[in-house]
Amino acid sequence: MDPTMEKAPPNPEQKYFVFDFDSTFIRVEGLEELASIALKGHPDRKSRLKKIADLTDRGIDGTISFTDGLTQRLQLIEANRAHLEKLVRKLRDKVSVSIKRNRAFFSANRDQIIIISAGFREFIEPIVAEFGIPPTQVFANTFTFNSNGDITGFDAHNVLSTTEGKLDQMKALQLKGKVFVIGDGYSDFRMKAASENVHFHAFTENVQRKSAIAAADHVTPSFDEFLYHHRMPMALSFPKNRIKVLLLENIHPDAEAFFKQEGYEVERLVHTPSEDELIEKIKEVHVIGIRSKTELNERVLKKAKKLICIGAFCIGTNQIDLEVAQELGIAVFNAPFSNTRSVVELVIGEIIMLMRGIPDKNALMHAGIWEKSADGSQEVRGKTLGIVGYGNIGSQLSVLAEGLGMKVLFFDKVDKLALGNAQRCTSLKELLRKSDIVTLHVDGDPANSNMFGEAEFKQMKKGSIFLNLSRGFVVEISALAQALKSGKIRGASVDVFPVEPSKKQEPFASELIGLPNLILTPHIGGSTQEAQKDIGTYVPDKLVSYINSGNTFNSVNFPNLQLPELKNSHRLIHIHQNVPGILAKINIIFAQHGINITGQHLKTNEIIGYVITDIDKEYDQKVIKELKDIEGTLKFRVLY
Repeated sequence: MDPTMEKAPPNPEQKYFVFDFDSTFIRVEGLEELASIALKGHPDRKSRLKKIADLTDRGIDGTISFTDGLTQRLQLIEANRAHLEKLVRKLRDKVSVSIKRNRAFFSANRDQIIIISAGFREFIEPIVAEFGIPPTQVFANTFTFNSNGDITGFDAHNVLSTTEGKLDQMKALQLKGKVFVIGDGYSDFRMKAASENVHFHAFTENVQRKSAIAAADHVTPSFDEFLYHHRMPMALSFPKNRIKVLLLENIHPDAEAFFKQEGYEVERLVHTPSEDELIEKIKEVHVIGIRSKTELNERVLKKAKKLICIGAFCIGTNQIDLEVAQELGIAVFNAPFSNTRSVVELVIGEIIMLMRGIPDKNALMHAGIWEKSADGSQEVRGKTLGIVGYGNIGSQLSVLAEGLGMKVLFFDKVDKLALGNAQRCTSLKELLRKSDIVTLHVDGDPANSNMFGEAEFKQMKKGSIFLNLSRGFVVEISALAQALKSGKIRGASVDVFPVEPSKKQEPFASELIGLPNLILTPHIGGSTQEAQKDIGTYVPDKLVSYINSGNTFNSVNFPNLQLPELKNSHRLIHIHQNVPGILAKINIIFAQHGINITGQHLKTNEIIGYVITDIDKEYDQKVIKELKDIEGTLKFRVLY
């Protein structure tokens, strides 16, 4: 009797889970992987691999006789039994991420899980066996071999070698009960015709086939989604494909790719939406990524009922109401280091150009005037650079400037360690008095508003250079304009402004326009391809780490917690107002339900408390409700 035609014992109350293998249970097509191994070093390898992939797709979509396609693929592969051993080792690392994540489901339901595949049991059995699935529940093709161990073909009597093989196999099994088919191809959908109790889920985690999606009872971007949809226990509390991410202001496409790789649903917009448009869009969003133009104020944030975290794809966070976000239990992350080098390089370049009077010489040349002269043109070597704000940018600028032969002074409200030969000034007044060039690199603290005005310009050396690439609101523009007009300073560079256009089409207006030896740039200090690419992965990594594990390290508004890897536990997050007694109430609830705590982490700031609790047993929804109902709770989240 053909082993693939054995009938499973009838059980009318049973649920069965029928899995395809290639591109479902594993992320790849088994025969294609076998081909990549067997054809290694073959002169026609690239062409053959392409033909094999094409035959695979055509066979899955039903546009070619499956039997003919299988025959042609094996002829192209020219594999041997020894290649199968290498293939199995390779496929162990190719199990689909969400399948691997939910290994416990397979252990708990091993008697109801069946593999029906047009692939080959020689490489399927060893892989699924690691999930507790016995050979008797694997239905697949088998190879034929010659005396040298070469694969000569397949068992043509096996029903799964035919075009409607999966449907015929399903009919032969006569499964009594509700049957869920999880697969990626049209041939998987065809198994529905075996019985009205068969339901097809198009598994799209690895490949998305239009024919399968169109025919599906439910589209399943991950196995987590399948379990969530049917209210079955799962490794995660919430399927990743249901986590919605909104990226604004033309954030680097690497960020979108990062989130999609994680399995999230992503919408990426080039523009900055109006406040009303943003309020409408943010209602269903769990994660939002912005740059400097988007305002996340109290009105917007209070409409974001599902928002978990915010990513500022820049250094500054002034555009976000951090206190309101904190009160709502929304964590905020930024990119404090990613564009440091880009800003520093621009500062160095502008210092050199201003010292040589390049802005004016460039304008004259464009006007057709040739004025060759060394008057007022100086080297930067030997000059004194005064850096106001000795953070990430200021300190790196210090190192590069010293390498150019400059003497470096710095002033910071916080005591900072000097790098190289840089010298700390005890006051801003001292720095201004001694410096030939003054550059601002202060943070967005509201206390820095208009910190540099008429009095500060008067304290600078006559004929010195001034640069602001920090925040627009720290400099009084009228005072800068007057200092340039009077000759008190002989050149300046400004990249940030108190009021900036929100869109490219909006005009830029400033009393600085047209002044001599002045470089004006449209807030592009950190706008290099390298910086944006780096930010495009740095910020998503922090956001994903927070969502997946609760890590708040480097958050700008949450207590910073760096958590150990979770093993064999459930992780619960409780964000609450920082008032006495809440941790005790949390632990009383666990004790009343007989739940043992395997790890607990608490950190607070002046506004909120952040508690991570790992527990070692299953819990019911009553526990969750009681934890949410604790007075002062801002947000509660189950991670696993």
